[in-house]
Amino acid sequence: MSAAWLTSLPVVLVLFSGLGWALHARAGKWAARGEDSPGKHLPYACGEDLVPNQTEMSYQRFFRLALMFVIVHIVTLVIATLSREIEIRALATAFVLGVAICIDVLTSKVE
Repeated sequence: MSAAWLTSLPVVLVLFSGLGWALHARAGKWAARGEDSPGKHLPYACGEDLVPNQTEMSYQRFFRLALMFVIVHIVTLVIATLSREIEIRALATAFVLGVAICIDVLTSKVE
């Protein structure tokens, strides 16, 4: 009888998920418990106290920043999949310059 079903994706996923959960549960019982202190759950910013209202970001700024990261990752993917011919490199350079202009527009201040 063949045991090929043991290496199928659903069986392996269940086995490793169970193994991961068991290790997490066991390590949680073995881990040292730290003492609570007043600053334990406060945000850390290089030793400076954070003022909560200064760290908030508006949705407009957040989505512009998220769009910028999406564009940068797509450019990286496109450049990484191009061949190494001279003509393609010139096209890639023009593409990167165009994307740089888009990033500049996205990061410029809106009045």
